[in-house]
Amino acid sequence: MPGALGVANASFQTDPASKTDSAALPLLFLLASLLSQYVGAASAKSLFPLVGAEGVTALRVGISAVLLLALWRPWRSRVGGRDLRNLIVYGATLGAMNLCIYRAMELIPIGIAIAIEVTGPLAVALLGSRRLRDVLWIVCAAAGLGLLLPVEGAALDPLGVAYAAAAALCWALYIVFGKRASSLPGGSAVAWGMLVAATFTVPLGAAHAGAALLAPGVLLVGLAVAVLSSMAPYSLEMAALRRLPSHVFGLAVSASPAVASIVGFVLLGERLSLLQWAAVALVMLASAGSVLARPRGAGKA
Repeated sequence: MPGALGVANASFQTDPASKTDSAALPLLFLLASLLSQYVGAASAKSLFPLVGAEGVTALRVGISAVLLLALWRPWRSRVGGRDLRNLIVYGATLGAMNLCIYRAMELIPIGIAIAIEVTGPLAVALLGSRRLRDVLWIVCAAAGLGLLLPVEGAALDPLGVAYAAAAALCWALYIVFGKRASSLPGGSAVAWGMLVAATFTVPLGAAHAGAALLAPGVLLVGLAVAVLSSMAPYSLEMAALRRLPSHVFGLAVSASPAVASIVGFVLLGERLSLLQWAAVALVMLASAGSVLARPRGAGKA
């Protein structure tokens, strides 16, 4: 579940003027971004009993769309032809990704859901590689996922695992089509994409949750989820990326499953077994290894 909604849309380069700056501050920005994103996920999970995953998705995507439209005012940029088609697919995958990951979080711990979901961008990074050493990271990720596969007597809900896998596929498509739509200036692609996502997630959430979506307490938590999971991470990561090389950013983000697991434990009391922690560690190792093995001049996919 990408917190920085535009992170996948660009090839990042470090600002030459900032190479002498300390890396401590941008790394703190990234840590704050990860914490914000998964505190937002934990807040979203608290709403599931009231409005379901569909309702939470409607709140996050709908409110985020309004905020992003107000921030970027994308109507000032002309969109047509191929850009329009790419934006529609980009927005559709963004909405489906949010819906799938929230449905997964209803059924399995946040950390496990994120560990499965991050294999989507990992696949995008690795499948186009012809280097033999990248096979190691594919095997490592596959081994981690194998440890998470529901078997008889296992604690994980098979449907939750399936939704997380669907979110991984959506994230992969989100990266591919988001990159194609990145020719638009500023955050226009992000704003338009979120609006496209809202066109089907908001009606779906309204049909599922009804008037419960308009309860003041629900709306307040929904606003917090939108800010914590979308707006705050986006701003923090953009600030960090001005001073960090893309491979350092990718390495830091590889810690996402661990951060999500810790937040899930602290805020929701979600405890992972030793086997599940091993699975999370293998997925993180695959993600970090693929970043470290990438040529330094390569942009982030």
